[in-house]
Amino acid sequence: MGAVMKLIDAILFIFFLIIAIAAPLLDAQTCLPSNIFPDILVHLKTWYTHEYGDYLVSEKPHFFVGLIWLELLFAWPLSIASLYGIVTGKTWLHTTCLMYGVSTLTAMVAVLSELVGSGKASEKLLKMYSPFLGFAVLAILRGLLPHSGKSNATGTQPTLVRKKRA
Repeated sequence: MGAVMKLIDAILFIFFLIIAIAAPLLDAQTCLPSNIFPDILVHLKTWYTHEYGDYLVSEKPHFFVGLIWLELLFAWPLSIASLYGIVTGKTWLHTTCLMYGVSTLTAMVAVLSELVGSGKASEKLLKMYSPFLGFAVLAILRGLLPHSGKSNATGTQPTLVRKKRA
């Protein structure tokens, strides 16, 4: 089980690293004024929008802007905490993964429902968003699996000795 957990953590590490970088630099352009970002980032976002035909980014429907705010204020800090938790082997990593996974899964179901239901999304755009659904499920599974190989069974830790009072 330890090797599987290490593999899951490695995959999640890469995913959380991408989110930690992309959320404030690219996704934030959806809900913040573009003049606060360097031109190269604005051009990158414009290229992405045209290359993939991402009408959600260009049209900015209210639900999508709300999901981006959710990502910036809730999921982005969790991705940074999860990166730290993976690197340092913190026992609370399962909690941050579970919280991140459930939040992202919920957002991705809403986004993918819109993309598929509207009929506007290209196959290329669907392939861009779909992996986030998979990573959300992986984060949830990581949150539900026991952390590390350490046992917390009763009797494995030394008991504290109490002194009797006279």
